Amino acid sequence: MDLQYQLKSGSYYLYDMTEAPSPFTGERRFRLKTDTVAIAFDRHTGELHQHGSPTRIQSWATGARRRLRAAGAVDIANDIVVVSGPLPVEEINKCLGITGYCRRLFHRLHALPHGKFPKASPPKSRAGFQAA
Repeated sequence: MDLQYQLKSGSYYLYDMTEAPSPFTGERRFRLKTDTVAIAFDRHTGELHQHGSPTRIQSWATGARRRLRAAGAVDIANDIVVVSGPLPVEEINKCLGITGYCRRLFHRLHALPHGKFPKASPPKSRAGFQAA
């Protein structure tokens, strides 16, 4: 599967890009629609564990940590990180497509634009305009 998120009307839609678009509408069926996305990954390796709606991912992470701690793997349980919110769609897709990218995302989280859209570039000055 080649999963990819797309942003439409302020919501994240998850598509399987290997699926053929409908011959009638030209659209693919979406697998998930959510207002925010959560990503669960290993803090040290950046390996992506789960992604999707925040409620489901937080629940998965809580259960996985509990099972790992019960098995004596406390360090591995503590390495599970969940990041959620209105993240830029390009960054989410990089996490899905590039092994270990989640770790880079985690270290750059403070510098990412807040919200679903990429950081706006500063306005370009107009030729002939003079500031007073």
